[in-house]
Amino acid sequence: MPSARTASSKNPDAKLSLLFLDMLAAEQGAGSNTLAAYRRDLEDLSSFLGNRNASFASASTEDLRAFLADLDQRGFKSASVARRLSAIRHLYRFMLNERMRKDDPAAILSGPKRGRGLPKVLSIADVDRLLSKARELTESPALSSSQMLRAKRLACLLEVLYATGLRVSELVSLPLSAARRDTRMIAVRGKGDKERLVPLNDASRQSMADYLAAIELGRKDSKEAVRSKWLFPSFGESGHLSRQHFARELKELAAAAGLSPRLVSPHVLRHAFASHLLHNGADLRIVQTLLGHTDISTTQIYTHVVEERLKSLVRDLHPLAEK
Repeated sequence: MPSARTASSKNPDAKLSLLFLDMLAAEQGAGSNTLAAYRRDLEDLSSFLGNRNASFASASTEDLRAFLADLDQRGFKSASVARRLSAIRHLYRFMLNERMRKDDPAAILSGPKRGRGLPKVLSIADVDRLLSKARELTESPALSSSQMLRAKRLACLLEVLYATGLRVSELVSLPLSAARRDTRMIAVRGKGDKERLVPLNDASRQSMADYLAAIELGRKDSKEAVRSKWLFPSFGESGHLSRQHFARELKELAAAAGLSPRLVSPHVLRHAFASHLLHNGADLRIVQTLLGHTDISTTQIYTHVVEERLKSLVRDLHPLAEK
């Protein structure tokens, strides 16, 4: 079976895509998920242009408009169309800079009009229910040693996620060193391979300690146990717990806690972390740093929380407010 690079030599669009993705990875530090999404988007564009006897090198603005219209006819949501348009713009800017084209057919394209949706957020009471249920499961005397380890791992994941607001990919790939006894700050490697420091609270540190104690107990009971460099090890290819596995366990926990699994995910808990901090008076710039957002505009999706807090302050404290 030919490799992707061998196949790309027979397909000019595939070769251009490969060069473009290599640039994104090397110069902009794009992560694997971003690269995979751009690759799919460009493959779809290439297929569409091929049906019009065109390619990346020869496509006109009208060809690209026709592609966006085709996405709309196929029922793509405005957010998905906007993301594909972003991929197209980046591609043609790259081709222009590299002198592969003398013009930029994507420069005057306009994307779909869309409002930025507010993130789903759990209330503080809902998060308390999740945390309480997770702790309750670790205290069940009916669990086997392996079930107890899994329960303590889930409780640890949940405590650390809500304490830090980490991206789920950052959380599951934490090194074992993050759980040192004297650790009050952990170094997290985020998007673009950028590193930031995130503080831990007492609850998350205690949960880590309980989980590590369970790991050590399991290692003594099993002579075949191998020490891993990951805090949440797994037998998968990555060596650590997958995002999907954690998401499934979290939804099971939500159902056990009487919450709708549809409304609970690792990303929703990240939103809860940010929203609850802002609701309690945290500065937006501090939240931006903790979340690892490069641009403050990304963090500003949470400003509705600040606005509601300001309204309530005026309503409750203004001398002329109705009582």
